[in-house]
Amino acid sequence: MPPPSISPITDADVAAVIALWQRCGLTRPWNDPSADIAFARRGPNSAILAGRADDTIVATAMVGHDGHRGWVYYVAVDPDAQRKGAGRAIMAAAEDWLRQQGIAKVMLMVRPDNTQVQAFYETLGYDEQERVIYSKWLDGREMTP
Repeated sequence: MPPPSISPITDADVAAVIALWQRCGLTRPWNDPSADIAFARRGPNSAILAGRADDTIVATAMVGHDGHRGWVYYVAVDPDAQRKGAGRAIMAAAEDWLRQQGIAKVMLMVRPDNTQVQAFYETLGYDEQERVIYSKWLDGREMTP
């Protein structure tokens, strides 16, 4: 499979992107993917990139920054396209997007039990950094996993 062509998503892509995220198990009940997409597309500090093969979205990455460090979320590769370079291509595009914004460091979070994805990022040169992450729902609800 040739590398996917990568570009920001369009309005017409939203349903396919959400379907891919669901197929890859990235969505959570407490996060509305439609709202996440709308928010990411609203300003200049973030974007959602899609990798296409034969006009089908096979990979995505939501990328953004706070002015100091970049973050990558919703990295998804269609299970039928995995291990064919789409993941490497979408991550390279996310890194390039951040470089073009003048951002020097990229961060991402992986759930501790997702060892296959951890191994993937290690092959791309990412290192684990020990951090303690605190969170709080501002509307008072119980903490989610």
